[in-house]
Amino acid sequence: MLKCLAVQNYRSLLNLTVPLGELNVTTGPNGSGKSNLYRSLQLLAQTAKGGVVNALAREGGLDSAFWAGPEKITKGMRSGETAVQGGPKSKTPRIRLGFVSEEFGYAIAMGFPPNHGFASHGEPSKFRLDPEIKHESIWAGDVCRPANKLVERSGPVLKTRDRRKWHVLNQYLDTFESMFSDVRHGELAPELFHMRQQILGWRFYDQFRTDQESLARLPQIGTRTPVVSQDGRDLAAALQTILEIGDRPTLEEAIDSAVPGATLNIDVDSGARFHLSLNQPGLLRPLSGLELSDGTLRFLFLVAALLTPRPPTLMVLNEPETSLHPDLLPAVAKLIVSASKQTQIWVVSHAARLVNALKEHPSCNALPLEKDLGETGLLDQGMLDEPAWRWPDNK
Repeated sequence: MLKCLAVQNYRSLLNLTVPLGELNVTTGPNGSGKSNLYRSLQLLAQTAKGGVVNALAREGGLDSAFWAGPEKITKGMRSGETAVQGGPKSKTPRIRLGFVSEEFGYAIAMGFPPNHGFASHGEPSKFRLDPEIKHESIWAGDVCRPANKLVERSGPVLKTRDRRKWHVLNQYLDTFESMFSDVRHGELAPELFHMRQQILGWRFYDQFRTDQESLARLPQIGTRTPVVSQDGRDLAAALQTILEIGDRPTLEEAIDSAVPGATLNIDVDSGARFHLSLNQPGLLRPLSGLELSDGTLRFLFLVAALLTPRPPTLMVLNEPETSLHPDLLPAVAKLIVSASKQTQIWVVSHAARLVNALKEHPSCNALPLEKDLGETGLLDQGMLDEPAWRWPDNK
């Protein structure tokens, strides 16, 4: 389980450290930074997949992802006594992301390459604005200190610690790839492999389509699917997998709570294609996937995600209330709370009814966001309320 997430200089997140628990709910008005916090966690997930630099490029490049305000917001700026103004940078700009789990911590720092970057044949490189990974660290315990660092990457050099000595594992890491891309040294750096596997286990759900062209509505060839895909193309197969090897009673109860008296049908035709349909009281035939409402289809998707027979280490749901009728939100909240007993859950939501239902659970960790002078912060979080955190690299 993640215990805290730290972000520095990423969009509206100038310097934010948030505590995390079994069930986390992020709320806040539009523009408060909920999406930025969500995207920062997605960027961290891309480190283990080898795509963190490309993910930044898809956001418009490193320059647009940097914090756009002054390097430091003074008390005078916050009170309005002095104007908000910048000045010469005292530190080299870096986007820093990190987290602490129950065993290890990890942090990454990214910035621009040196101005004198050249291609191999001596000409100036056209990738001089391509983000570079400057530093990465893995450490034991909650707070990074020189004594508890286990694996460290500085520029192209990757090294691991053996008691009091450091051993170089690789001197030629590409600056656009995380150290997780080099997993050849599993015996010498087991923490590197362990952390990579943990991050690869995170699941994000925020792009499920419910329009008439959605693949979730159409028959698909089905295979056993313990993990429903982000776009829901294997929704029917995922639901059938739960019916056969998962928590069938909870699935049937959830559907009945959404549409009283309704039952789920998963039919297979001669071409091995799975057809999703729903029997509803008063109707003479079941409604096919093409006929289901957007809200019903999205609810079935959430059921498949939350009742997965293969729970992840972390599941993040971004605005799960989209397209749902408010009366369905208590049922969604019940599924989320139940899933949080097996996996860490993080929900980002605008829906007061869903948020309030989740807050009733004693393990809920509420994360209300606010924005002051463009900077995202946790509402009423003082210095003593922040989780212990120390960045491993200040260069």
